[in-house]
Amino acid sequence: MSDSESVPPAGAPQAAALPEPARRIASGYAFTGPALDLGALLWDGRCLPGAPVRVPLSVLNRHGLVAGATGTGKTKTLQLIAEQLSARGVPVFLADVKGDLSGIARPGQDGDRVRRRAGDVGQEWTPAGCPAEFYALGGLGHGIPVRAAVTSFGPLLLAKVLGLNRTQEQSLALIFHYADTKGLELVDLKDLRAVTAFLTSEEGRAELKTVGGLSSATAGVILRSLTAFEAQGMADFFGEPEFDTADLLRTAPDGRGIVSVLELPAVQDKPLLFSTFLMWLLADLFHDLPEAGDVDRPKLVFFFDEAHLLFDDASKAFLESVTQTVRLIRSKGVGVFFVTQTPKDVPGDVLAQLGNRIQHALRAFTPDDHKALRATVRTFPESAYDLEELLTGLGTGEAVVTVLGETGAPTPVAATRLRAPQSLMGPVDTAGLDEAVRRSPLHGRYAQAVDRESAYERLSAARPPETAPAPAPTARQRPGEEPSLVEQVVNSGVFRSLARSVGTQLGREITRSLFGTARRRGRRR
Repeated sequence: MSDSESVPPAGAPQAAALPEPARRIASGYAFTGPALDLGALLWDGRCLPGAPVRVPLSVLNRHGLVAGATGTGKTKTLQLIAEQLSARGVPVFLADVKGDLSGIARPGQDGDRVRRRAGDVGQEWTPAGCPAEFYALGGLGHGIPVRAAVTSFGPLLLAKVLGLNRTQEQSLALIFHYADTKGLELVDLKDLRAVTAFLTSEEGRAELKTVGGLSSATAGVILRSLTAFEAQGMADFFGEPEFDTADLLRTAPDGRGIVSVLELPAVQDKPLLFSTFLMWLLADLFHDLPEAGDVDRPKLVFFFDEAHLLFDDASKAFLESVTQTVRLIRSKGVGVFFVTQTPKDVPGDVLAQLGNRIQHALRAFTPDDHKALRATVRTFPESAYDLEELLTGLGTGEAVVTVLGETGAPTPVAATRLRAPQSLMGPVDTAGLDEAVRRSPLHGRYAQAVDRESAYERLSAARPPETAPAPAPTARQRPGEEPSLVEQVVNSGVFRSLARSVGTQLGREITRSLFGTARRRGRRR
């Protein structure tokens, strides 16, 4: 019997025997289709195992938020949802910031606390692990190295990582555009340094006369930012072989979805990098996947931990691109869950798209805490609870839940005692992790870095850049006539990538996606 089909133990109160307010809430979670079990309803200080709180499988591409103060159980909630998705054949991506999610690959350990929790919520608990792959950014850690070419990462995301302002971001976009048009591949950071330095030389300045120059001061800022970035050991994240995000969509031979765990503890002191890198993964998925519309189950569910790091000090263009990507990727069958401390960490335009909400306890020790608490309460629908009081009194592993029902309408707000994960609630030992990585069919593909000829080698050898094939003349351009400055800019990949209106681009292949990320021809296998 699966978790979603479990029944309450003998003597548990059935829905008809519940108090009237609790019965109304419970009726909002009585779905007819496949659903994941989150836990049991809490009402008037009691846990009611006869009133399960669930989320339909079909709405998990409508995105969600898992929030709460440190130590309230957010990580275990991710694990609970991820293992049920895997059992349903849905691949999952987990960003393992604290290094304690690798246990999802191992069966959990029985004990008094697990049995007590299972009894409280009417769960038939049995230990079970999930099929899993382990990754590490650039090989900093025990997982399979995940790399991206600089040209694929794109100027908008890279500007965010380097901390560039709007003017510097635009100049970086110009550098990418020049490299695109001249066939100079930006594979790693030394390629980008070489092209930037070339464009400030006498020969390079002449190359940019028709599309605007690159000031020495701005180029200096970019080069210094790259130097500082490399000094922090970040160079290994950019290069080849580039990670193919299609590998996140695989299922195991038994039909279960593979859980991809990205190990991040080794880069905890570089939070801006890993949060932006995760956004690259999401943008690349958006670029590749076909339109799916409404689906019975998502193709992938992506958990974005420490989400506030993504939005801190972000430019307006970056925030617009995040918002558009989250809004549009739902139609590709991908769900995104942001994990953070309070809903205030997520911009309102993004928060409005998160239909599934699991809010763990909040602490209100300071005036700012009280302000955040009141703001959080205002993001929930009307409820039968005093949410300000409830949110400060929840225990570990308890949360306030509201999700989208099968018709798309939000369910009643339900205080919930969450189920215990069936996989190991803790990290796998290093030896076991290394063994799992070596056994992976992806290890041979990604383990060894490759440094082939690209922009750095060509410019170092003083080989002149090759001009890319000229675009066909436009309706207003006579054959043999040079395109105007406006036509050059409008026809560039960078302009398309930064355009705010993307409605005409949906559903068809584009050179660069919403974040200016680009794929080189032949990368997909």
